[in-house]
Amino acid sequence: MTTDTVTALLLEHPFVKGFWPDHVARLAAMASEVRFQPGELIFQEGDHSSLFYLLISGNVALEVVSPGHPLRVATLYAGEVLGWSSVTRDDGKQFQARALEGVNALAFDGARLQHACEEDYAFGFRFMRAILSVMSDRLHSIRAQFLGAYTPVADSGS
Repeated sequence: MTTDTVTALLLEHPFVKGFWPDHVARLAAMASEVRFQPGELIFQEGDHSSLFYLLISGNVALEVVSPGHPLRVATLYAGEVLGWSSVTRDDGKQFQARALEGVNALAFDGARLQHACEEDYAFGFRFMRAILSVMSDRLHSIRAQFLGAYTPVADSGS
């Protein structure tokens, strides 16, 4: 994949909205294309995966491994982010990620992204601001899902 193709994909991805052109170019230089087959595990709960992904196409299930079977807590779609903990120095993945269909993504080494953020504070500010937005949206989504699942049914008065 050429740098021009990667740059075009980045410019279309919602994560880089508001990034300056030189920040997009910096990301493009660090990107590599990855593909996952349907059913393929991208990472497991507890893994120390160092990769951060921008999903280009396909859907990914975020799952908690419970005794007997995985429980899906969220579905990620093209235009979303996967693996943000690789740039926040988290101890391990809180979920496992599984490709629900063929997935195409841009992958970035988390340590390299951290270094770029420390080296260029303007880039780091934009990048971490985007990460915080993703984290906030993900927490709100999962919270709403759990509230919906555990809200008692209203008493009909009978």
